[in-house]
Amino acid sequence: MCLSAILVAVICLWSFDGNARPRSFVPDPITGYAIGGHDPVSYFVDGYPRKGSREYTYKWGDTEWVFVNKGNMEAFKLHPNAYAPMFAACGGYGLSEGFATAGNPFIYAIVEGRLMFFYSVVNRFLFIVNGTQRLNEARSHAETVGCLPE
Repeated sequence: MCLSAILVAVICLWSFDGNARPRSFVPDPITGYAIGGHDPVSYFVDGYPRKGSREYTYKWGDTEWVFVNKGNMEAFKLHPNAYAPMFAACGGYGLSEGFATAGNPFIYAIVEGRLMFFYSVVNRFLFIVNGTQRLNEARSHAETVGCLPE
């Protein structure tokens, strides 16, 4: 019994790379899709998040993405980094403070032409008020906390 516990601890320590979260987009636990099943292109085309359809799916970043229509899916295929949320959908303000929070697909902003999620409306406000500094701080912490840099 004691040997088993030691073996499990060694395997866990050996496989842990120091990151707080996986280095990819974490699928929504309910839908199984990236960003809660919302079409990332819709934020730019429609100006708000729209639920994607299972008819239009594409796997990228170890996660399944869904889209409203074929055009949005094809646009994403051509330039996924242009449409996918910055920092693997971690909350921008929390990241600027040095920790990973889950971003909310309904609380977002387009920052330097990229989609960014936030944990709360207050966090979005605090980030935007001092955007350049906060963005630089978020970029500096992204690697440490395991949120992919854009």
